[in-house]
Amino acid sequence: MPPLPTRNPPFIVEHIGSLLRPRALTQAFRAFAAGEIDAAQFRAAQDEAIRDAIAMQEAHGLKVVTDGEFRRGSYWGHFIEAVDGFTTKPALFEFHDEQGATQRFIAAHVIGRLKRRAGISTEEYKFAAGVAQQAIVKITLPSPSTLQFWRGRDGIEKTAYADLEAFFADLSAIYRDELRDLAALGCRYVQLDEVPLIMLADPTVREIVRGHGENPDRLVGLYIDALNQSIADRVSGMRLGMHMCRGNFKGKWLAEGGYDAIAERVFNEVAVDVLFLEYDTPRAGDFAPLRFVPREKGVVLGLVSSKTPTLEDPSKIRHRVEEAARYVPLERLAISPQCGFASAVSGNPITLEDEKAKLRFLIETAREIWRE
Repeated sequence: MPPLPTRNPPFIVEHIGSLLRPRALTQAFRAFAAGEIDAAQFRAAQDEAIRDAIAMQEAHGLKVVTDGEFRRGSYWGHFIEAVDGFTTKPALFEFHDEQGATQRFIAAHVIGRLKRRAGISTEEYKFAAGVAQQAIVKITLPSPSTLQFWRGRDGIEKTAYADLEAFFADLSAIYRDELRDLAALGCRYVQLDEVPLIMLADPTVREIVRGHGENPDRLVGLYIDALNQSIADRVSGMRLGMHMCRGNFKGKWLAEGGYDAIAERVFNEVAVDVLFLEYDTPRAGDFAPLRFVPREKGVVLGLVSSKTPTLEDPSKIRHRVEEAARYVPLERLAISPQCGFASAVSGNPITLEDEKAKLRFLIETAREIWRE
C-alpha cells in the first residue's frame, strides 16, 4: 500500500467512512438475523459488497477509501461485539429533524469489566487492504465517549466500575491494543468518530446533562483525556483524525450549535493530526472557532450533506472554503461530506446514485479549488 502523503490533511477530498449498503447486503443482514443464511454466506455477501464499494471509490478517483463499514450494523456496533462487558439499552437522547419528528436509538451499556477478546477493526482492514488497488485504506472507530455518553452514569453498572475514570482507563487500553494491531497490519490512517464532545457545545444538551447530575465541562475534560490515553502509544507514521458530528441517523441529528464552547480546548488538546468538522448547515455555526486550530493540525471541512440528495452549488462551496481559509490556510484544508452516508445499515434518505453524485461533486470541486 502506498505511503500517506505528507500533506495534512493527507488528501484534498475524502468521505467520512460509511456508505449506503446495496440492496443485496441489507437483505443479507436481515436474512442472517433471521437465521435464514449462515455466517459463511453472510460473510460472502459482505465481501462482494466491499469489493464493489472499493472499486467504485477508486474509479471515482478517491485516493483514500473505506470498506463502507459494510461489516457493521452501526458505526459503533462492531466495537461492543468484540469487547466483553457490553450490552445495549435505550439511549437517554433522541434524534430529531426539522419537522420535529424524533427517533429513539440504543446505546452501549456496561455490565462487566471490559476485555478485548478479538480485533475490533483488524479483519476489516486486512480484507480492504487486500482489495484496494491504489488507494490508502482508512479505518474508522467510534470515540471512547461513544461507549458511555448516551446513557449517562446509569449506563455503567456499579458492580463493573465504581467511577468513570476506571472505566475509561480500561477502555483506553483496549484502543491502544487495537491501534497497535492495526499498525502491525500496515494501517496508517485511522479516524475516531466523536459525537458527544460537540453535543456538549449545545446549550440544550448541556442542560439535559446537568439534569442527569453531570457537569458538562467535567465531561469535556474527561473525554479529551480518554481520547489522548487511547492514542498515546500510536506508532510513528500513523495519522489520526477525529470526526466531530452532531448525529447522523436516517437524515436526523442530535444537537446543533457552533464549536465555540469547546473549540479552544478540543482543537488544541486532543492529540490528533486531522480535524473532520461538520459544516453542512447553519446549525454548525460559523468558521470563527477555526482560529483555535493549532498550526500542526489539518482540517477537513464537512461542507456537503450526506443527509439529502440535493447537490450543493459549487460556487458556494468554493466561497465557504475561502471563508475558512481566513482562519486555516488553504494548504491545511480539505473537503468532505459532513458525515457518513449510512451510520447504520438503514442509511440516510438518499439513493446509491445520489451518493455517487455527491462523491463526484466533491472530487470535481476539490480539483477546482486546489488545482490538483
